[in-house]
Formats: sequence, structure tokens, C-alpha cells
Amino acid sequence: MAAGPTAPPEGTAADREPLRAFHLRITATTFGANFSDGYALGIIGAALPTLTTTMRLSGVWQGLLGSSALIGLFFGSIVLGRVGDLIGRQKLYLYNFILITVASALQLWSHDPAVLFALRLLIGFGLGADYAVGPTLLSEFAPRRLRGVLLGSLTVLWTVGYVTANILGTYLSEGDSSAHWLLASAALPALLVLLIRIGTPESPSWLVSRGRVAEAQAISRRYLKTELDVDAAAIAAQTLPHEAAPPVHGYGQLFAPGQARNTWFGVAFYSALVLPYFAIYTFVPTILSGLQVSDPDLQNLLLNLFLLLGGVVGLWFVQKMGRRSFTIGSFAVLTASLLALAALSDASAVLLMIPFLLYTFVMSGASNITQVYPPELFPTALRASGVGFLNGTSRVASAVGTFVLPVSLSALGVGWSMVWLAGVLALGLFASLAWAPETKHASTQEGIHHP
Repeated sequence: MAAGPTAPPEGTAADREPLRAFHLRITATTFGANFSDGYALGIIGAALPTLTTTMRLSGVWQGLLGSSALIGLFFGSIVLGRVGDLIGRQKLYLYNFILITVASALQLWSHDPAVLFALRLLIGFGLGADYAVGPTLLSEFAPRRLRGVLLGSLTVLWTVGYVTANILGTYLSEGDSSAHWLLASAALPALLVLLIRIGTPESPSWLVSRGRVAEAQAISRRYLKTELDVDAAAIAAQTLPHEAAPPVHGYGQLFAPGQARNTWFGVAFYSALVLPYFAIYTFVPTILSGLQVSDPDLQNLLLNLFLLLGGVVGLWFVQKMGRRSFTIGSFAVLTASLLALAALSDASAVLLMIPFLLYTFVMSGASNITQVYPPELFPTALRASGVGFLNGTSRVASAVGTFVLPVSLSALGVGWSMVWLAGVLALGLFASLAWAPETKHASTQEGIHHP
């Protein structure tokens, strides 16, 4: 069993750090990005039924377009997460949304599936940077006692964006050009995020990791109204406060002794959570049709409302429970819910919606931990690389699930498709039982290591 970190003593300076206006600002800019991310990823599912008709898409093209942004996310998270540890968080935090805004707007004129696929790859690539540096930057600024709820709230805003896209797609998808207008509308929240991020400072922890202590102190005094704990930040960077050229850590350090277990756990739990999530909610209309639901639009709206409710309620559990117990309990309920849905796939619509709504509610709440756990699994010098790596590998799983599910629904039906998706969740449960550390009380300036 993975050993957890030693909890800090009660009443430490980190526990007493007040929530300042700057904390709210950095949280708000990251909130906006997560809304934009959720909207951009959700709108393709809303637009696909119309695109299938207007662009005469084959099943292969439906799968490719459904997974396109997720494929881009993989490459963006892997490549740009590493860049975030090399050049800093702030530059990527700003410039990635230029790419997202432009590529989103160009979808309005993309009437060829190959062009649309390329644009959504670029959108995903830009989002990959934000998945790596957004939670990283926020975790390095947030007060420790509020880190869980602030990071977890990112997923709630992501869900709001995702649900907004689904609802708009349900009621505004008529007409040959409607799908392209829906896709291009993702440029509006992306542009707003780009504008409000101007002026965001660099992470003091990262600056210390590069030997730039004076700059780090200046940012801490100006924005946080406090003196930076340089010694703690230096420990996080695995360097010394006075070093001018600290060593550069490569991806190999993610699998070094003392860190590898955290990395593999992160890959397993994150991938197991998001594979069923993206697969199911990208093809909810198809699943509801296969379950012979008489009013799929109403049921889809109900599912989206449970997504929002679950995300909000899940924040309370993230704040109150330990990371390990929250993750294990979530996997157990989710696995049982999909197995129940499979068993009831031939039952009445009212009966089968009970496990579907339970799965939706718990999955939304459990998704909050995907923003909280990853930054806590890595020290400062590896944090953006580590978070990017976990996001990248999880998006491979998401893309595979999104591509395979429509084939599975056609060949096996809804019942057996839910069985193998439940198996994915069961693997996440076993990995969490074996490897999950408890990181709730760990400082992001310390990092969690195993012997």
C-alpha cells in the first residue's frame, strides 16, 4: 500500500494563509478557461448528429471528429506540459488561448471533415497546455486549506461549459449551417479568457526552481502581500535557493524511485475515470435511443442537470474527505451503477434511468478530483510535466473510448457496452486500492514521495 505524506502540524503558516483578492483573480481566470474547455469539447457531441447528415459522415469520421480534440489534448498536454516546466507557466497560460480562439472561429467555414478534424486537433492541442499549466499555476498560488475546493471547482466550471454546449446543441441544432455556428461559438468564451488573462504573473515557486529568487519574492509581495517561504519552494524544486542554473528535470524523473508509483497511479485513476465519461456523454443520444427512451431530449436535459448538481455537491466531499477515500468510494459506486444499467437495459425507461442518473451524478462529483489529485502528486520542478503527462495519457483513453463506443453499441448493444465500461472503472478501483496516496494535507511546495 502506498505510504501517504506526513500531515503538517495544525496552525502552520500555510494553514493560516488568508484568501486574497489575487487568489480569486487567478481562480476566476482558470475558471473561465475550464468553462471554455468544457464548451469546446462538449459542442462536438451536440453538433455531430447534424454534421453526420449535412457532411454525410461515415462511422469512422464520426469517431474521428468525436475524438479529434482529445487526440490534440494528448499531444498538447505531453509537449506543452514539459514546456511549462522549462519556460514557466505564465506564457503558456496566455498564448494557448490565442490558438484556441482562432481555430474555434475557423470552424464556421470548415465544411470538409478533414479540415474540421485538423482544426479540432489544434483546439485540443491548445487545451492541452491549459490542462497542464492551469491547475499547476492555481495549485502553486492557492492557500493549502482551500486548495481542494478551488481546484475541484475547475471541474464544476468545465461541467457548466459542457452542459451549456449540450443544451444549446439540443435546441439550436436545426438547419444545415447550425452545427458550424455552434462549433464556432466556442471562440467567444475563449476570447474572453484570453483578454482577462493579460497581466497574470509567473508562479513564484517556479521562479525559485529556476534560481530567480528576487523575482519570486517581488511577485509574492505584490500579489500575495507576504514573504515567500524560499526554503520550502527550493525543496519543492529539488535545488538550492542560491542556484542560478538548477538542473533540468526530464520526463524520466516522473518514473524515478520515490515518484514512479504516484505517476502510475495518476495515469490509472485519471484514465479510468475519463474513458467512460467522454465515451458515454459524447454519444448520449445514441445510448438513449438504444435504450428505447421515448423522449430522449427530455432525458438528456435531465442527465445534464444531474451533471451540474453532482459537480457542485462533489465539491463538499472533496473538501471534507481524504483524496484516497473519495477516489475509492467514487469508483465503487460508478462501477456498480454501470453494471446495474447493463442489467436493466431491457427494462422500462423509468427504471433504467435510475442507475443512469446515479452514474451521472457521482461521475460529475468524482471528476472534481481529476483537477485536485494530479498537482498534488508531483514536486514543483516536475508539476507541469506530471500534470501534462497525466492529462495526455488520460486523453488517449478518452479518445479510444469515444472511437470504440459507437462501434460497440452497433455490434454489442447498450447492455454489453456498459459492461466493458464498468470493467474500466473496476480497474481504476483496484489501482486506487493498491496505489492511491493521501495528499490532502501536503503542501504543493513539498511533493509526495514513496520509499
